[in-house]
Amino acid sequence: MVEHTGRRDDNLLEQIQDRLQTLNKSERKVAEAILRDPTAATRYSIAALARAADVSEPTVNRFCRGFSATGFPDFKIRLAQSIATGTPYVGQNIKPDDSPAEFADKIMLTTIANLDKARQALDPNDIATVVDYLIQAKQISFFGMGGSASVAMDAQHKFFRFNIPVSSYDDALMQRMVAAGSGVGDAIVLISFTGRTRETVEIAHLARANGATVIGITNPDSPLAEVCTAILGVTAPEDTEVYMPMSSRIIHLTVIDILATGVTLKRGPDFLEHLRKIKESLKATRFPLS
Repeated sequence: MVEHTGRRDDNLLEQIQDRLQTLNKSERKVAEAILRDPTAATRYSIAALARAADVSEPTVNRFCRGFSATGFPDFKIRLAQSIATGTPYVGQNIKPDDSPAEFADKIMLTTIANLDKARQALDPNDIATVVDYLIQAKQISFFGMGGSASVAMDAQHKFFRFNIPVSSYDDALMQRMVAAGSGVGDAIVLISFTGRTRETVEIAHLARANGATVIGITNPDSPLAEVCTAILGVTAPEDTEVYMPMSSRIIHLTVIDILATGVTLKRGPDFLEHLRKIKESLKATRFPLS
């Protein structure tokens, strides 16, 4: 039985269930094979699904196109996304009697699907713009609260290597004071999945009023996005009302990696020697490989 959470027209599993009786005999066999174990279906090759349904591969392709997919790979991504709903404790379609293998699979597949959706939504021009702002900054501050605090800390660990003064703050009062003391040439990066936290938006206003460059890694349709100098629009089909949101944090960490890579490439090959020296400094702290 398919659990109903979210809009019906967005959930591929619910679409398949609703149309089951209207499909022809061969396509119904494909649908039934998927509904028997949707998680397993996301791991199938097209040949494996055809065997499970006892149909031909062209039938599977025809079935996928019937649900507005461009092909089988696109269909599997949408299928994984449709699994990403359910129990509010973890934000996935996880049941109390799921085995470790089952709930681990669901979490991994959901994260993969949400990362792919974020990949498609990221604008390369926005990435280039933000990288340019970061390269030009005389100092960079990363702000994150709640689940975004760990992302801000990760950004500090990445960006300190670039010979730019960098810091991270997870306390709203500290963020407000840093914003109040900022000025032209400073870059403040605010990380917020919803972009609706009142204090974060107020801090962005304060930093902008003082002349700082304010960069948002956030929902492009949020109050925070409206205030920022530049944004990287990040969305994911994650319900922020769940008790333990997951994939939004992974997406933000990946965006930080993208920006760090962009800054490295912008610095040019001569800068790689500086990064190598930092890496080499850690050798003495580690046991040798056996």
